[in-house]
Amino acid sequence: MAAERAAKVGTTAALLILLGAALAVYGLDQLSKYLVVTNLTEGEVVQVLGPVLQWQFVRNPGAAFSLASGMTWIFTILAAGVITFIVWFARRIHSVAWALVFGLLLGGVLGNLTDRLLREPSFGLGHVIDFISTPWMLPAIYNVADISIVSSMVLFMILTIRGVGLDGTRESKRSDAARDAEAEVDAETGSGPDAAAPGAATADGVDRAPATGDGRTPLAGTQLAAES
Repeated sequence: MAAERAAKVGTTAALLILLGAALAVYGLDQLSKYLVVTNLTEGEVVQVLGPVLQWQFVRNPGAAFSLASGMTWIFTILAAGVITFIVWFARRIHSVAWALVFGLLLGGVLGNLTDRLLREPSFGLGHVIDFISTPWMLPAIYNVADISIVSSMVLFMILTIRGVGLDGTRESKRSDAARDAEAEVDAETGSGPDAAAPGAATADGVDRAPATGDGRTPLAGTQLAAES
């Protein structure tokens, strides 16, 4: 319970976490690309950890991991749409984990969108700088923004599978809380399944008729009338 409460934050805190993650990713992505462009020549391969990790400077007109080349405008429009959605949706987030999901996604999308808007050959058609190569794992070349986007998708799937909502609570606990609240309302109003119906037998086996407005049962009123 303590961990769950720690994972739940207010709107302002969630926005700060989201913004902080996005700025960190965006800054690291743009700094790494600047260093690559200024220190490497296009097509050059630098062995970092042998075949495990290499720097290979390429300009990518397609999507993440150098896929779908020649569709630059489409990805530019899609990236702008994703950013607009995150900005619109952000105030619904009250969870540290979900704030990180959208922060990583926002930072990664902004990093690659900046390349498409500001780099050659032209506005909206710019080529993204890719430089990370791991031939043993992926036959593609990628960058920090791509890593951030994929990480956000992995975290998204984990939270979805575990049933964690945007408020930081899990689906099973939300259902339990709803049932408890319903039971409390039924207990207060006497409308629950355990409430005795008018005229029903009580625990002592005696039928109790509903009382009239003056607090007497209909039977008692009849007896008083007969006596008078």
